[in-house]
Amino acid sequence: MKAKTKGKDIFVADISFEATEEDLHKLFSVCGTVRSINMVTDSKGGQFKGIAFIRMATDAETKDAINMLDGTRLVDRCITVSVAKTKEEMSSLTTTAVPEIPERRTRRKRVPKGRKKVR
Repeated sequence: MKAKTKGKDIFVADISFEATEEDLHKLFSVCGTVRSINMVTDSKGGQFKGIAFIRMATDAETKDAINMLDGTRLVDRCITVSVAKTKEEMSSLTTTAVPEIPERRTRRKRVPKGRKKVR
């Protein structure tokens, strides 16, 4: 089985909600061969979230796309283009970024003035 080559996946953020897969394909095909486009949608409503993952054919095409298209205007927004992080990198970020919550102390109830404590 062939190992997945690192660096061919691109993460694109700040995409207009009116943009289509065809718009992304046209834009990124300027830099080389687009293998696949995955536009992320909400699991409940199916609405587009404004982010996508794009796979290019080679690492050189990926680097060209990131350098050329980061900050490019697509439909009515400037998109952000960067190298996609692997699942391992994402899991290490989430495990180290979560701060430990200190244990909460319980407080004694205050007895209102004029009343005696019942034992």
